[in-house]
Amino acid sequence: MKINSIKIGIIGLLLNLYGCGAYNFSGADIGTAESFQVDFFQNYADQNPGSTIQPGLDRSFTNALQEMINNLTSLSLTGSNGDLLYEGEIVEYRVTPMTATADQLTAQNRLTMSVNVRFFNKTKEDADFERRFSFFYDFDAAAALTSVQAQAHEEIFERITQDIFNASLGNW
Repeated sequence: MKINSIKIGIIGLLLNLYGCGAYNFSGADIGTAESFQVDFFQNYADQNPGSTIQPGLDRSFTNALQEMINNLTSLSLTGSNGDLLYEGEIVEYRVTPMTATADQLTAQNRLTMSVNVRFFNKTKEDADFERRFSFFYDFDAAAALTSVQAQAHEEIFERITQDIFNASLGNW
């Protein structure tokens, strides 16, 4: 008797989850979309005064966004005609002093990166948007950017790509 109740409960839970549409445990609502496309995010940050030039930033960020979506959904990555399209550009990549010591020296720097994203959903056009996403990484002013860059990029990319994912596919 108890085992039948458990079986019925499990079957009911599975039917409930199935009936909710195309959701997965990441919270992504992919609807009827089957594929996604991430166009190359060109780095235009170096055109802004005070920006730091970072070769390969565009490729690294594009790959990070592709990996995020690929890992959290069942969508197939495609080079063209994706049901979901992500495009945009890196518009800010700069280091600014944040805090000072008593001697008026910089104690901490902040690396800030901003990305302008355009998202198009062929299966649900009212989900389209254009938004700017930004995040930062603080580091000791005595450290060179090159010495913290790998960790900084990992944290910044993780946060920005997660924010893009949540804005485009999150249904919380």
